Amino acid sequence: MKPHRVPKWVQRFFPQRIWEGAGGIRQVYLTFDDGPVPGITDFVLDELAKRGQQATFFMVGDNVRKHVSLAQEVLQAGHQIGNHTFHHLHGLKASTKSYFENVKACDQIFEEKLELRTPLFRPPYGMMSPWQVKALQKEKEIVMWTLLTGDYDRSISPRVVLNDSIRKTSEACIIVFHDQQKTDGHLQKILPGYLDFLEGEGFKTGIL
Repeated sequence: MKPHRVPKWVQRFFPQRIWEGAGGIRQVYLTFDDGPVPGITDFVLDELAKRGQQATFFMVGDNVRKHVSLAQEVLQAGHQIGNHTFHHLHGLKASTKSYFENVKACDQIFEEKLELRTPLFRPPYGMMSPWQVKALQKEKEIVMWTLLTGDYDRSISPRVVLNDSIRKTSEACIIVFHDQQKTDGHLQKILPGYLDFLEGEGFKTGIL
């Protein structure tokens, strides 16, 4: 999948979700999904640190359970963490009750291992039923994205992903990358060039 911007009409159709960050300044919002994963999340942290950039990491609870110290490194580096369910659940393949319980399990591991409470939630695959949205929006800010980079798609060359992501970036974009096994070896060829582009064009990186 090539980098894809979510059309404005889609954003207007689901107004209860966050699709863009605050505008008015030359700033974008970097997000990384599915971690923490050793060898990938720490690579991302190193690249961000080189440039003094910030990001939000939407973490899978079970990965936090397995790699607590890496999740703690994310917080210690001044980044933000959001809930991405405990088992990376596809909302349309789960009942509202089981989905809500999975989100709660992720919150619980955050509190136990990281001493963290976060209002931010991103649904895996971007998929939820209307009933799941209704249940979650009472407690969570549902964060979607403006630009999906497609960094996980091995059928697209890193150069194409990088160039298309650069071309489709604009002020206030929420941008999705993935710090997970599927992007290992691919992300390393994309992220440094993209972060250099942001720095070179004067884009600040904010947290949500």
